[in-house]
Amino acid sequence: MSPSPARIRSTIASALDQPDDLRELRLFHKVLADVNRLRIVRRLADGPATVTELIEHVGLSQPLVSWHLGKLREVGLVTARRNGRETVHTIEPEAFARFADRQAEVLGFGGPGEQAAGRRAVS
Repeated sequence: MSPSPARIRSTIASALDQPDDLRELRLFHKVLADVNRLRIVRRLADGPATVTELIEHVGLSQPLVSWHLGKLREVGLVTARRNGRETVHTIEPEAFARFADRQAEVLGFGGPGEQAAGRRAVS
């Protein structure tokens, strides 16, 4: 069976050189595209939590919660610190603002100053 034309186009598009700045944006969006990670982020918005607390909140296994936390740490949304035998995770709310500014810059919407002015104009 031969691949479909759509599959061929997809393969060609993924093989082309993709700029690092666009890959950076894609990674952030991809990390937030998972509902379980969003549930973790929403819980951490209420305050720091241990892995055990997050397991109870989202209802996933420990390895799966830890894997999702690793993805969130990878893009700088979450930090972790050891507290005895437990690891406490904290959301980095300023990471969202930094990403919004970076995304605007990469996509050509201007720098942080221009973005702030644009947000005031829309309000």
